[in-house]
Amino acid sequence: MYTFNPGPSEVYPEVRTYLTAAFDEGWLSAPHRGERFTGLVRQVIADMKTKLNIPQDYTIFFLNSATECWEVLAQSLTPNKSFHLYSGAFGEKWMEYAKALRPATTGQSFGVDELPSLDQIPQDADLVCITQNETSNATQLRDGFVLNLYNKLGPNALLAVDATSSLGGIQLKMIKADIWFASVQKCFGLPAGLGLMILSPRAVARFRQINERAHYNSLVSQYEKMLNYQTTHTPNVLDIYLLSRVLQDRQPIKTVHQHLLDRATKLYDYFDNATQLTPLVTNPETRSTTVIGLQGPPALIDEVKRRAKEQGLQLGNGYGNWKPNTLRVANFPAIPDAAYEQLVQFFAREFA
Repeated sequence: MYTFNPGPSEVYPEVRTYLTAAFDEGWLSAPHRGERFTGLVRQVIADMKTKLNIPQDYTIFFLNSATECWEVLAQSLTPNKSFHLYSGAFGEKWMEYAKALRPATTGQSFGVDELPSLDQIPQDADLVCITQNETSNATQLRDGFVLNLYNKLGPNALLAVDATSSLGGIQLKMIKADIWFASVQKCFGLPAGLGLMILSPRAVARFRQINERAHYNSLVSQYEKMLNYQTTHTPNVLDIYLLSRVLQDRQPIKTVHQHLLDRATKLYDYFDNATQLTPLVTNPETRSTTVIGLQGPPALIDEVKRRAKEQGLQLGNGYGNWKPNTLRVANFPAIPDAAYEQLVQFFAREFA
């Protein structure tokens, strides 16, 4: 069974070997304050910066999920309010999480085939927040937009980017934003349970100035622990170990990015010319590279998913408002090319 579910998604087949090694090497009971673990964290951070082109002066934190990152950012980097640009369910949920803690938070929605307007960004926001790759509707905000947005920020605003379904899959220009975060169960091809947050020196200086310490996962406390390659809490040691193995074995992000881009182009080319299922996003400039959304009548969507599963192909359900009439196809690095060849053959044979 190949799974194209966009999360939790297909894991690398090598994970079986990595898990056995983790057990044999004693990582499942390794003390998270010991030198062995801190050495592992030091190596993982170095490999992330090398393989993903993360600036050397950016700081990396380990959390439990990308969802936790929403809350931590509201707690530790938002004294007053944040402003959110969103086109889908996850961007809107982020805004709702932030608003629960900071009621002055506001946002602006935009369509799946649109780029958001930059004219209404409040100049007094602490954070301006975007979802770079909206998993719910297969949209993407590209580097040029992120740069333009960064240049429009108020004098004290930081730019925060949810890259949950793109970090590790496409090449992101980290220097163009202050905060990036993701989870490992998508483009890193690993089991769920580990979040990654990457902060610029400007963001580090800001949370140190704010000095919020009311929570176990406050950024000041996390930063002080990470100076010694530790966490404030007992972390997911197993997932950190698995991440280290994946990073060692994977190609640099430039190579991974080009592979996924080539594969996405072929998929979009095929479905642009299909007669029954068509891409949800019609504007090539806003289409995701890592999640392809397809739309059709609800009865057809159900039939496609059922028949695909019979052929050993598990397609992702639609999400939120798009659930009844869409399905999603993950284009993550862990999914082999053979799976996509089989997928296209299935559609050509069954739904041409």
